[in-house]
Amino acid sequence: NDSYAKDGKNMQESIKDSVLESIETQYLLEKHMSDYGVEITEEDQAAIKKAAEQFMSDNSKAALKEVGATQEYVERYLYLQTVEKRMKAAISATADTNVSDEEAAQKKMQYVLFSTKTKGSDGNSTDMSDDEKAEVKKKAEDFQKDAASAEDFSVFATAVGASATDLTFDSDTTSPNEDLIKAADKLKEGEVTDVIEADNGYYVAKVVSLLDRDATDTKKESIVSQRKSDQYQSICKKWKKKTDIKVHKKVWNTISFADQGVTVKSTTEDTDTSSDSSSK
Repeated sequence: NDSYAKDGKNMQESIKDSVLESIETQYLLEKHMSDYGVEITEEDQAAIKKAAEQFMSDNSKAALKEVGATQEYVERYLYLQTVEKRMKAAISATADTNVSDEEAAQKKMQYVLFSTKTKGSDGNSTDMSDDEKAEVKKKAEDFQKDAASAEDFSVFATAVGASATDLTFDSDTTSPNEDLIKAADKLKEGEVTDVIEADNGYYVAKVVSLLDRDATDTKKESIVSQRKSDQYQSICKKWKKKTDIKVHKKVWNTISFADQGVTVKSTTEDTDTSSDSSSK
């Protein structure tokens, strides 16, 4: 669909750029396999050959001819896919996995929203009148005055016809309201925010923990995952910068994705590919 454009390129050009970048990365990963002790064994080669044979038998000669698929090319493709997967794992494993509680700390609050929205019969929300909003604000202010001394914030909220919501957060959290997060982030455990005005009502929150164990451990996993991704991207980027990669543009420019499709079935863990892929 040439009507779709991204950065001045149509869809086919964007896809081809992405494919070319992926191919360049795979060849660089293959070149550096020994740096990370990654090997493709004879057993792997046999599995790749079997998967390629399955691919060839699953598709008609016409479809294979259309995309230029041969046993040799398919084996090479699956080989590079296997190399990429194993190298990515090996490179990612070199990232620092030590994350302190301080770095990942997730606090926990309970908050109440005193809404200034009214839901109509059609399901749509509309703003209350100014007088109604003033009443809601007064209710929030009265609640806030006694919330800190309440034995149970959630139970106290229920007693005034409101509902408390639990939320784990850090300084980067933006939902449900940035001003609410900023206010709560300054508090000690057990303290309550002032009434926080928002477009949809008035918030009041109580900080119940400065380090929620489960949420902090989950954040640690997220940080490690990001570090691994960053490590892999950084190494590949460094290799590309140091390597002179030559592309045969005349050949590359002849490639088109118009109405081409073949069936690919998953084989081994290292050579899994998605079904009904279109490529050349």
